[in-house]
Amino acid sequence: MGDEFSVGLTRDFLADDGRLAFKDIGLDLLDQTPGVKYEFFDDYKEVVTADQIAGYDAVISYLPAWTPQTFVGSKKLSVLARFGVGYDMVDVAACTDHDVVLAITPEGVRRPLAEGTVTLILAAAKEIFPKSKILREGRWMDHKFIYGSCMIDKVIGTIGLGNIAQDVMKLLAPFDLAERLAFDPYCPKEKADELGVKLVDLDTLLKNADFVCVNCLLNDETRGLMGPREFGLMKESAYLINTARGPIVNTAALIEALRSNQIRGAALDVFEVEPIESGDPLLELDNCIMLPHAVGWTDEALLGNGRGACKAVLNVFQGQSPKYVVNRNVLAKADFKQKLSRYRSVK
Repeated sequence: MGDEFSVGLTRDFLADDGRLAFKDIGLDLLDQTPGVKYEFFDDYKEVVTADQIAGYDAVISYLPAWTPQTFVGSKKLSVLARFGVGYDMVDVAACTDHDVVLAITPEGVRRPLAEGTVTLILAAAKEIFPKSKILREGRWMDHKFIYGSCMIDKVIGTIGLGNIAQDVMKLLAPFDLAERLAFDPYCPKEKADELGVKLVDLDTLLKNADFVCVNCLLNDETRGLMGPREFGLMKESAYLINTARGPIVNTAALIEALRSNQIRGAALDVFEVEPIESGDPLLELDNCIMLPHAVGWTDEALLGNGRGACKAVLNVFQGQSPKYVVNRNVLAKADFKQKLSRYRSVK
């Protein structure tokens, strides 16, 4: 790619025939910028290798993992733009050690995933899955044994009150709820008050919520956060909604809670192991709605994530810091500043 600012995209953006798998991910932003050229990796690997990133100033990455070994020998790479908001597949410390800024795209997923979460809440409340199942099985009149519920006077609880959860709470505001609760040790009380959301401890949320929504990042603090004890605190009439990351919930504990009717049901867009295996016990349960990590998968999300990633890449090309940086401590490192300075001098 010569002296041009070179951008690589992981191969999973392409279909098997080599065409772009998605309708539009905003690549026109790169096309329209003189001095910037991009190409797709030659092949897909579950873990990005050092030879795949060699020669690139920037990489836009979708699914593969990034480990310390990925960066071995890397001198040129300056920005890793993650297509999405989650970054549990990226070794953040390794990015920082190699003077690579890790950028994410929260604006792309915020509203699509918030709408998706509300969709699952309502689908669970109305018992959409079992009602659809009896229709398909020719048991029309069995609907009289399956009762849904209204949202009036219900309590919504969210584990995490970040961007997506904030939009969920805004979208649910007109439903005449009894209360909106959140457990988030890092959310300022002023932000919660502004939304009309009450900050509580996790146990209080679990004991009172009719719908427990998982909206937090996956990290060492949250891995396995929902286990046997936590399900034991929930109401028997309560539902668990998880659109964040599968490993936040102990799957074995969830299965037991659903089988024993310890809780009424669950709606899951994410799983501990993805894709879910064909013999997974969750697939046998009528009180569990399941989607393939796609509830927020919309044209708007794809375009928003793509544009957000491209903008992060172009920010670095212009010698600037991207808007949404995970490892902000890298911005103060002398070697990273030198990289940005080099791009500024080109401009």
